[in-house]
Amino acid sequence: MRNIAAKLVIGVAITAIGMFGADSTAGTWKYNAAKSKTTNTNPIKSQTDVREATPDGGAKDTRTGQLMDGTPSNYTYTYKYDGKESPVTGAPFDTISVKRIDANTTSFEVKMTGGKYHLTGRNVISKDGKTLTQTSKGTDAEGKPVTSTIVFDKQ
Repeated sequence: MRNIAAKLVIGVAITAIGMFGADSTAGTWKYNAAKSKTTNTNPIKSQTDVREATPDGGAKDTRTGQLMDGTPSNYTYTYKYDGKESPVTGAPFDTISVKRIDANTTSFEVKMTGGKYHLTGRNVISKDGKTLTQTSKGTDAEGKPVTSTIVFDKQ
């Protein structure tokens, strides 16, 4: 009887670890302009993020899109969910740090070292896994305050 109970406990623990360990942000996410709002002076016109889990437990985000003024916004970066800064090139920011709060929520900070661009925020995946809502606040490259709620639909 003890042997059966021990196997049951181990099985439940492995299942729980597997469910929590799955990255709910993985997939292709498309910007939903109708549900998004921002105070940014050059907001997103279009954007698609492809997020992939990495073997080390982190994530890789490949972003393609365009800002309202026609500037392309295409770059890729990787990070871990440990809250430590990871380098980024080709983006409006040069570091990102991300921390997992729960299975569907992460907090993040992006900034340009030596610059004025600095945002903090959260990504929240809906319970049905179909919507990613990113809220952030901080300062843009000119040092002006900016707040946004950006909504993405899973493809």
